[in-house]
Formats: sequence, structure tokens, C-alpha cells
Amino acid sequence: MKLFRCQSCGNILYFENKTCERCKHRLAYLPETGTLSALEPAGGTAWTPLAVPDRPSLFCTNAGHDACNWLVRPGSNDAFCLACRHNGTIPDVSIPANLQAWQRMEFAKHRLFYTLLRWNLPLKTRAEDPEHGLVFHFLADPPAEGPKVMTGHENGVITIALVEADDAEREKRRHAMGEPYRTLIGHFRHEVGHHYWDILVRDGGKLDACRAVFGDDSEDYEAALKRHYAQGTPPDWQERFVSAYATTHPWEDFAETWAHYLHIVDTLEMASAFGLEVNPAVDTQREISAKIDFDPYAAESIQQIVDAWLPFAFAINGVNRAMGISDLYPFVLAPVVVGKLGFIHDLVHGRA
Repeated sequence: MKLFRCQSCGNILYFENKTCERCKHRLAYLPETGTLSALEPAGGTAWTPLAVPDRPSLFCTNAGHDACNWLVRPGSNDAFCLACRHNGTIPDVSIPANLQAWQRMEFAKHRLFYTLLRWNLPLKTRAEDPEHGLVFHFLADPPAEGPKVMTGHENGVITIALVEADDAEREKRRHAMGEPYRTLIGHFRHEVGHHYWDILVRDGGKLDACRAVFGDDSEDYEAALKRHYAQGTPPDWQERFVSAYATTHPWEDFAETWAHYLHIVDTLEMASAFGLEVNPAVDTQREISAKIDFDPYAAESIQQIVDAWLPFAFAINGVNRAMGISDLYPFVLAPVVVGKLGFIHDLVHGRA
């Protein structure tokens, strides 16, 4: 994720900003150019982005719910932007709690789409591909007693339980499931990993190569899931997996590794935007020093990414501990895990 600058007054802006706090210009993100732009009215409901004045456009319909700050593609008849057009079901927004929860989920989902568009990954809607198009259903639990909504993926359909936007409930589930990390954006990155396993691995001719790295996905999934919750994780799991849940089944190993690759790349880009550098005075051998002087989204190899990430993770974990907060990145990247991350790196760059 990058930092942006207001084209009107030069103020520093963040991805989710909707108004420049200095000059009060309305702001919008232009996914086609990867730019957050100040706007000028262009007549009616149209707006002219100062970043590209020759491309007046309209806001996504979901901007009316304060759930999106993206413009629709110029000349398009779509009512929704490149991210929101993948929504299948949204909750009843007449209920204030639902609206607030959905808004938080859209912030996380739009960050996901920032990444997917940066890599130009395949993005077809359900209308464009009825069998495998990507669609999101944001579902609230039923008011009466009954089955709760489960977050998951099936053939391009990603269901997100609206309750996950509740920090207290999410923390409760994180603790109950023994997870060191559980966030909204983590859910989106994990579930979309399953989707891209279908698109890039299964349908992309990479199945044998993927199985050589992650294992045989033909193993019965339901049986593997029951075994995981009944027996727990193997004692040496950190030597081969990025998380305990990744040990469940090769599909989950892939999705977890995919999500962590997105975590790392996007965080490194944000650190680079701030000009952060890790150079501890006690590191005379430069063993935990790093400067992020490259574009993580265009890194040549996974080693380039890992060499920058490990020192940065050590540093931010140390800062968190000084504040009495849990590690920001409480995971170990063993050599086998780095190899799996390398597969994901090559896959998104078309080299797997």
C-alpha cells in the first residue's frame, strides 16, 4: 500500500481518505491508474479527477453508503467500481450495526483489490463467468437460534460472516481457535487464495508443480479437517508450515501461504512509502539490517522480499513488545515456508 498526495494542496493522503483534511477537496481512488485524486465537480453527478482531468467519471454506487471511495471506469455503464461489482449479497444496511460492519469489511476488501489489480490477476464477475467468477456474500447471522454464518470459499463464491467485523467477537474466536492472528483483511486474503488456487493452479496447468510443494490436495478435505480439530497440529509444524491452520490440508496450506505473501508484500510497500529502514547500531555485521529500496510488488525473487521482511518484522515486533502488545507478525518463516512463498511469488508473476 502506498501513500498519496493531494493534487490541490500537496497534503499527504491515505488509501481510505475520502476528503483532504487540509483543502477539503473530495477524494476518490482511480483503480485504472492506481491514484488517489482530488476531485472537482464536472456537472450533474460527474467528477473530474485533478490527477487525470481528461477522465471525468462517476462514483461507485456504494459511495452513497460511505462504503467505497472508488470511481467507476470512464465510459462504463456499470453502477459499481471494479471492486464492488464483485459483490453478490450485502447485509440490510437499514440496520445501523449492519451498515457499520459492512463498511469495515469493504475497507478490507478494497485493500485486497488494490493488490489483485497491482498484479493484474484474473478478475471476472459471476456474470462474466457463471461457474468460477469471483463474488462476495456478506451475511449476518440469523436473529433466531440456528446455524451461524461460516466464512469460506466454494468455486469463486466467498462468504464473509458479518460478525467478523466486531472486534470483540473476532478476538473471542481468535482465542478460542488458538490463532495468533485474525483480521478482516486476513480473511479476505486467505479466502481469495482458494479462488486463485482454482484459477491459477487447477485451471492454469500448475497442479503437479503445486502438489510438489504443498502436497496432494486429493486427500479427503472433510476427513483432514476433522483430524486437525481432533488431534491438533504436529509438534514440528513450524518447520514446514506458516501457521498451525496450514497443516490441515494442502488447500489450506496454499491459502495460508498466499495470504501471508500478500501480508508481507503490502506491508513492505507501506514501509517503503514511509522510507523506513532497519539499521540497528548493535548490528555491526548487518545481520538484521535492511532497506526497502525496491518495489515489493515487482520484486525479482522471494529472497529479495524475505531479506527485507525478516529485519523489518524483527523491528516492528520489538516495538510492539515495548508497548506491551503482541507481536505484529507472530510467525516463523522456516526455509521450507520460504520455498512455499517462492511458489506463490512465481505464480502471481506468471513463472510458477
